[in-house]
Amino acid sequence: MDAPLKTRILSDLKDAFRSGDATRKTVLSLLNAGIKNEEIEARVDARAGVLSDADILALVRREIKQHEESLHEAKGAGRADLVAQQTAELTILRGYLPAQLTREQITEIARAVIAEVGAKSPKQQGDVMKALLPRVKDNADGKLVSEVVRGLLT
Repeated sequence: MDAPLKTRILSDLKDAFRSGDATRKTVLSLLNAGIKNEEIEARVDARAGVLSDADILALVRREIKQHEESLHEAKGAGRADLVAQQTAELTILRGYLPAQLTREQITEIARAVIAEVGAKSPKQQGDVMKALLPRVKDNADGKLVSEVVRGLLT
């Protein structure tokens, strides 16, 4: 049985082929190939070859991270064409992530966790992050969470 996210990606890929959207077609084809490779690895690792939505989200996050690095390099090289391409591809990939928490929402959750943990200084950031990350796992960027916690503990 396919994971709902995989089904959505395949459906979007078919739509991209029908509409002739070259950028979407390229991004989703590469994402689909990555999913297939992960499924092959899962079979080898005796995990039955079925990826969960969480596994696919992890793959999407890795792709986003690679695209962000490429975008940063393209900006540094002054390549406006590559910047535009990477930005368009990032937009497509981010469409498969769950809704992200705002900075204010992360701050609110972080304050509650800091109170629970009893953290008072920046030295306790690790303890706070350990308790906080499972709560915001799929809905917040780790760098932003770390930045918010650091700001609250200083």
